[in-house]
Amino acid sequence: MSAAETMNAHAPGMKTIPGGSFVMGSDRHYPEEAPAHRARVESFLMDSHLVTNRLFGAFVMATKYVTVAERPLDPEAFPDIPKSRLAPGSLVFHKPKQPVPTTDTRKWWSWKAGAYWRHPEGRGSSVAARLDHPVVHIAFEDAEAYAAWAGKSLPTEAEWEFAARGGLEGAEFVWGDEFAPDGRPMANTWQGIFPSENLLLDGFEGTSPVGAFSANGYGLFDMAGNVWEWTVDWYSDRHTEDAAKPCCVPLNPRGGSAEASLDKRQPSVAVPRKVVKGGSFLCAPNYCRRYRPAARHAQMIDSGMSHVGFRCISR
Repeated sequence: MSAAETMNAHAPGMKTIPGGSFVMGSDRHYPEEAPAHRARVESFLMDSHLVTNRLFGAFVMATKYVTVAERPLDPEAFPDIPKSRLAPGSLVFHKPKQPVPTTDTRKWWSWKAGAYWRHPEGRGSSVAARLDHPVVHIAFEDAEAYAAWAGKSLPTEAEWEFAARGGLEGAEFVWGDEFAPDGRPMANTWQGIFPSENLLLDGFEGTSPVGAFSANGYGLFDMAGNVWEWTVDWYSDRHTEDAAKPCCVPLNPRGGSAEASLDKRQPSVAVPRKVVKGGSFLCAPNYCRRYRPAARHAQMIDSGMSHVGFRCISR
């Protein structure tokens, strides 16, 4: 039995990521992906699938864990909102009935009281028929708590991106350079004009069961689309300058700081942000083309939303 087979034998459901050097980021897309630079990661194991509602439910049953979206809100953190309206909940996507400008996210996101992982669209909704879909409405500490319970951890941004590339050096997507080879959707993304028109060419309106699309070169499913995935790195508007120096290739780099991750455009919202990767079922050609391994986005650590999930690694 090879070393890789031995590692996987002790970690069912995980794939060996061999480690190595790769070009991280991109200079050709969104500014926060730049500068493209070489980075190195050591070998590790990664979950082949996103954590599902079924698996997260087992964690909750075993530990009685309560997610951030289920906890009462602190009135001091929301001084302008009446206490009677401070019910636990989360942000849920709703498709507008007609085209709207993509400059105002309030046109398709709304706060739903009672929305959390078990009731993803709010009160009255259920995951009973979606046990094998990725769990959503997961804040960063929720993902960390699950990972600790499972004896695992969350990936760094570099580890996640290296794994997503599946051995394809410099490819645009996790499967190659063509978005839809022969017209075939390769991931659960948005087809049509976001946010009002979804042509459903991939067969899914929202999340899809994990493994519904082909795996990448390392045997990992849903490394593009479906739901965003948490990493442990603090967000920054660009990759750090040190990471881009040609003299030396950093090993297992970690990015940013909690203070630097704050959104300077919204000083009243002083919530640190982590990097999420992979895009989601809401990413479309006309909006958020972040279903690429180089793409990255900022997510406030206390907010999950209906398109944010995670997977774990083991070192």
